[in-house]
Amino acid sequence: MIGLVNYGMGNLHSVAKALEKAGGDVELVSDAESLKNYDRIVLPGVGAFRDCIGALKESGMDAAIKAEIAAGKPFLGICLGMQVLMDQSLEFGRHKGLGLIPGIVTHFPEDHAARGFKIPHMGWNDVIFSSEKPQHPVLSPLAGKQVYYVHSYCCMPENPDHLLAACSYGNYPFAAAVGRDNIVAVQFHPEKSQSAGLALMEAFLQWNP
Repeated sequence: MIGLVNYGMGNLHSVAKALEKAGGDVELVSDAESLKNYDRIVLPGVGAFRDCIGALKESGMDAAIKAEIAAGKPFLGICLGMQVLMDQSLEFGRHKGLGLIPGIVTHFPEDHAARGFKIPHMGWNDVIFSSEKPQHPVLSPLAGKQVYYVHSYCCMPENPDHLLAACSYGNYPFAAAVGRDNIVAVQFHPEKSQSAGLALMEAFLQWNP
């Protein structure tokens, strides 16, 4: 059973439908205490980092997520649900994240728009794997495929081992996916990425970290 974290933000319906299409049993979870009843956790997200982390803290979901991850449950973060895993974000000020993946969330370079690269970065783009380490089992179905991105900010993990896949926009590299242990998180939207996104969802459901 998959617990899809509902903190009042995010495209819950489309994420739930994609997980169900991949073969998952999904329930929306808004009560932090109930999170322990699920086998896998998915944190979606659309909107501002500050509002997201504020809603998670207000509901107690921040501590619950950390506890369930510490207990070893497979966790998938999507878009903003990936960014809040980091130490801090520079979106509309400086805001502390969950601190589960050391690093920072920062804006694309100031001159991107002037160089013809519109912000937000929106549309189909690559998932690039390092040739020096094995592909993550949840992400490996994406080899050679493109996925759908919508974001103005991007993650810069401190530890290279936490960078699972990359992408580039306007010659500016950023993290397409990060993770460690039982955490995997993606900047793109699997629920908008058609067959590639469905393949990722299926791989997550079968993943036993």
